[in-house]
Amino acid sequence: MIISDCHMHSSFSSDSTAPMEDMILSAISKGLKIICFTEHMDYDYPIQGNEDPFIVDMDAYQKCLYELKDKYSKQIEVLFGIELGMMPYLGPKYDALVSQYDFDFVLSSSHLVNGQDPYYRTYFEGRNEGDAYREYFQTIIDNVSAFDKFNAYAHLDYVVRYGPTQNRQFSYIKYMDILEPVLKKLIENGKALEINTGGYTYGLNEPHPQMDLLKAFKGLGGENITIGSDAHKPENIGAEFSKVLTILEHFGFKYYSVYKKGKPEMIKI
Repeated sequence: MIISDCHMHSSFSSDSTAPMEDMILSAISKGLKIICFTEHMDYDYPIQGNEDPFIVDMDAYQKCLYELKDKYSKQIEVLFGIELGMMPYLGPKYDALVSQYDFDFVLSSSHLVNGQDPYYRTYFEGRNEGDAYREYFQTIIDNVSAFDKFNAYAHLDYVVRYGPTQNRQFSYIKYMDILEPVLKKLIENGKALEINTGGYTYGLNEPHPQMDLLKAFKGLGGENITIGSDAHKPENIGAEFSKVLTILEHFGFKYYSVYKKGKPEMIKI
C-alpha cells in the first residue's frame, strides 16, 4: 500500500472549497500515514470573469495547517507544501517565497503558456493540437532553467488533460526532442518526477505523466518519484494509488519519496 499522498488542495487554493480538516479526516479514513498539502500559488494568473486569483493567504494557511497537524498528530503526519505555477520570469519572486517559509515540499508546475492556461479551450483554438502540446512542453524546460528551488515537478503532461483528443494521439516519442532534455535536467539536478493520479480522474486512463514518459524517465536513470492524487475534494484523496503501485513495480522502481523539510525520505515499495 502507498502510505503517502503528497499533492492535495483545500479551500486555501482558489479551485477548492474543501475544508482542510475534511481532507485530513478523509486521508485518515483511507489508511494513509502521511499527507502533504500543496496549495496553489500562481503569481500573475490571468483571471477569468469572477474567479479568485491563485494566490494563497500564506499566514492563514500555515497557521491552520500547523494547528491541524498538532490536533491529528497521533493519527497522521501532515506536511506543509506549496505548488508553484511557474513562468520563467517569476523565478526571483518564488525564490523569495520559498526562502520565507519552512516548506516540507515544493512542487513546481506549468499551468500557463504565454499567459494562457490549456484548461481553457481558447488555448487550442485555431491551432494544431500537436503544436499546442509542443509549445506547452517547451515552457517546462524554460521553467526548470529559471527556478531551481523545488523538489518535484508536478503533472508533467498536464496539457493532455484538456487537449481536443486528450492523450489518445499523444506519445512520448512524438515530443522526445523536447521531453528528453526535460527529464535529463530533472535527473541531473536531483529533482523528483511526480506521479499524479489526476490523469485517471480526468478520464485519461493513465496517470500524469503518461506511462511511456515514465518509462523513459526510468530508462534515463531517473529513480526519484513522488506520488500525489492532486485531490481538490476529500473523496479523491489517494485515488487509484493501487494502479500506481502496479506501474511502479512494472517499471522496476524500488522506492518512492516523501519530502520533509526539503529532504527526501525513501519509502520501499
